[in-house]
Order: sequence, then structure tokens, then C-alpha cells
Amino acid sequence: MFFEEFEPGQTIVSPARTITEADVVSFAALSGDWNAIHTDAVYAAEHAFGQRVAHGLLIMSIASGLAMRLGFLEETALAFREIGDWKFSLPVYIGDTVRLRATVTETKAMPRLGGGLVSLKVEVVNQDDKVVQRGTWSVLVKSRD
Repeated sequence: MFFEEFEPGQTIVSPARTITEADVVSFAALSGDWNAIHTDAVYAAEHAFGQRVAHGLLIMSIASGLAMRLGFLEETALAFREIGDWKFSLPVYIGDTVRLRATVTETKAMPRLGGGLVSLKVEVVNQDDKVVQRGTWSVLVKSRD
């Protein structure tokens, strides 16, 4: 979608994606975060959540991937400008299924940059429709012209 196609109040919902053990292990290897709460089933079973939890930043990364899978920024996103007020509300476990819900809150034309800024209220929700992460994103989106 081009900048001109975004309207405040517009909501976009992604397809769902299930979090796998491979996701968690791959992210641990990539990030270097091998914290046992994420990677050791025995340790995690004996601690706060009772099972392994996905890295919060893994879920945030998956959320950005879900946004791209929607196609609404495909070939038109010029820059990811800001992530604001990001909250990690609930744990995400291996086997949970998440999706992204993004609502346009504001648009601001920036013709000098060839597009405009689209501000989004973003929620990552699980299979029970509970918000597990939330915050705001600002994306510079290409103009049609």
C-alpha cells in the first residue's frame, strides 16, 4: 500500500503463526541469549512460568515479519522509523499461536522524503485473543507519485 492509501482508524490483521521450539533455539543462537527460561525445559518447569517461554524480542521480530507477510508494506516501506511504548504483557510459550493487529492512528505527509509517516497502534495477540505485546510503530511509507 502506498502512503495515500492509509487512513486513521484502518485496522489490519495478519494471518496466525505458531511459535516452535526451532524458533526459540534459532533465536537463542542468533542473539546469544541462551537464558535457561527459554532453552532448558527442566529448568523452566521448576520456575515462574512452569515451562519455556519465547524470547520477548523473538515475538517482536515475528510481529514485524507478520506485518510484511500482510503485504501492506511490501515494496512501499522506506524505513522503520520508531518503536514506542512497547510492553511485554503476557508470556508466549512454545506452541502458542500469535497474530498481529495494527491500527493506523495517524498519517503525516513527508513529500521531501518521497512519502509519509504512518503511525500504528500494534498488538500481538495469542490464540485466546489475549494481548501478549503492544506498542506503537512509525513507518515511512512511499508515496504513489
